[in-house]
Amino acid sequence: MGRPSRALLSREIIAEAALQVVDDLGSEGLTMRVLADRLGVRAASLYNHMSGKDELLDALADLVNAEIDLTPLTALATGPDLRTGLAAYARGYRAVFLRHPNTIALLARRRVEAERQLLGYETLFAALERAGLPPADAAEAAAALDYLVLGSALETFTAGFTRDSADYRPRYPALAGALEASAARGGGPGGLDERGFELALRLLLDGLAARVRPAGAA
Repeated sequence: MGRPSRALLSREIIAEAALQVVDDLGSEGLTMRVLADRLGVRAASLYNHMSGKDELLDALADLVNAEIDLTPLTALATGPDLRTGLAAYARGYRAVFLRHPNTIALLARRRVEAERQLLGYETLFAALERAGLPPADAAEAAAALDYLVLGSALETFTAGFTRDSADYRPRYPALAGALEASAARGGGPGGLDERGFELALRLLLDGLAARVRPAGAA
């Protein structure tokens, strides 16, 4: 008996192909028919491994969230470690969605059910509480991190201003001056986006540090 010409289908293989489709074609490009064509199978074959689009998106969420490094959270504690660990986690989290920005539209407004998503939030909440944040503050911190990370991965502030700064100056002199001053700080076209993210992250960490409950406090 000859070997099959391609690897047998599995949930993971289908999810990997779905991620490639979304990266290449955007969130609207992911359909079961397009996915089947990418894998070289009939669409009906996918349903032997996936019950439908919801299960496919959960598998996709698992795959993307598996790329997020949770190790910076494992030693999170009060003081400098709160800032260092949480900043490293946030930067790594953002880097994943900068690689896969088209997945944000598919995943950000869905229920959180994928195992890796739930594990990520469990690890984050436990780390924040271990660092001294009360549970309600930990929930708000997690929400704030999501807004910051996913928003900054989805939107590029710099790309909204396509004209030369001198073209803005006659009617919008403050805007022109700010863009010119930012460009002088370097970093190329994405420099302002990176600095904006880092500023927002720093301000968020300042706010969280002020909420940390001292050890032994009721």
